[in-house]
Amino acid sequence: MLNDIEFVNQFSAELGQDYRKAKSFVTDVPTQALLHVRSFSHKLTSLLAEKRSIHFDSPNLYDRIELLNQRRLIDVKTTRALHKLRTDGNRGAHPEKYHLTPEQLQQLSQRAIKNLLQLVDTLFKQVTGNATPEYYFEEFDALAGRDLCYRAVMERDAESQYLVGMSLKTRALMQREQELALQERSEDSVKERSTASFKQASYWFSQAAEHDINALFEHGVALIHGYSGEFDIIAGEQAIAKAAAAGVANAMALLGYFYLVGSQHFTADIELAERYLSQAAKLEQSEAMANLGVLYYQKSDLQCAYKYISRAAKAGFPHAQFHLALMLARGEGCDVDAIKSEYWLAEAAEQGQVDAMLSRAQTMLHDDTGLIEDYTQAEAYLREVIKYGHSVPAMIELSIALADGVLGRIDVVASASLLKLAKEHANEEELAVIEPLWASLEQQVLSVMQMTSSPQEKEALVKAAELLS
Repeated sequence: MLNDIEFVNQFSAELGQDYRKAKSFVTDVPTQALLHVRSFSHKLTSLLAEKRSIHFDSPNLYDRIELLNQRRLIDVKTTRALHKLRTDGNRGAHPEKYHLTPEQLQQLSQRAIKNLLQLVDTLFKQVTGNATPEYYFEEFDALAGRDLCYRAVMERDAESQYLVGMSLKTRALMQREQELALQERSEDSVKERSTASFKQASYWFSQAAEHDINALFEHGVALIHGYSGEFDIIAGEQAIAKAAAAGVANAMALLGYFYLVGSQHFTADIELAERYLSQAAKLEQSEAMANLGVLYYQKSDLQCAYKYISRAAKAGFPHAQFHLALMLARGEGCDVDAIKSEYWLAEAAEQGQVDAMLSRAQTMLHDDTGLIEDYTQAEAYLREVIKYGHSVPAMIELSIALADGVLGRIDVVASASLLKLAKEHANEEELAVIEPLWASLEQQVLSVMQMTSSPQEKEALVKAAELLS
């Protein structure tokens, strides 16, 4: 009986290579596993199109999947499966933007591999014309990661050194995010693990930079952000410019951003910004497409702004999805479309974009026809926005919902705690909103305290009163 890698090889030898690489990275470098999943999905759309001699006008994976669906080459279930793989692949490109822990990232990559295998199983007969053979799934192991480390250390292989650095950088970014979240919730000092991981990542990027252009780009980023503990912004920006000249999409996108806003080494230059962002956009670099949209928006060329922000949104970039929702709601560079606007707002919220989560939560809480599932989701969104965006409006919104029982329960202690936290972080305009809410909640606590006979409820009310005193 075939194992899963042999099975995918029978489906397509080229896709079998991507599948093997993706699976080999799952345990130790899950970000690379997800990037190979995205590559697999892209090549799969080409394979499906070849069967009917269909030519794609766009390299964008979202557009390709939708065209295959419109031409009835794939059914709704397959369309959804491909979009799910597309989304998972995008998370691999920028895991720190999705607030994932290392464990969640690894679980995501494992699920993506199994979903990809299931998709091949579904499409096997359609693509090959043969009956689906029997096969079994071999579990993930860490041998590939050990081999990667061996080649990085003993053979000084530049690509392996780069991949080890990427694994450490991803771990460091997620560790730092967790540390910042813990510091917000606790007065005690939080043990920092991210600093050591950043230093290790910086070391491996510097080792590989001379022979690997992707490592050169990451080395530049490490110098700018001081991964090693020391900053060298000019040297970092020069390294990024060199990587951009060598054709690294991420480097061209970042260099274009430097020219868009100005940096320590590069003076703002709209023409050069447009050139580099356009080059990166042609390679489907989502942040470049989004920033190119911003550039055209600033030039009041709303149609071009809409074109590139739309492309970035379809490529899975959450910030672009949020801005596309706003443009559709306002009719900027497009016709007003409230349904599409809501769709992209939901997409951005689902991917952790804080402004979108706050907007969606507010809509859900203020909808009189809302269901309990909506209120549960609204609370989850608000807690995420507070955790990662430190948003005072989100604190206020959740505090009101808990005090008024909108979420199906009344929790005055949590409401008072949130309002106190909001007051500590608020600006003058936000304080003007908080003051009457503070007085109202204080009155509510005192009124209920006089009426209740429950010892547990009285204890909670006393605690809430102390927080508000």
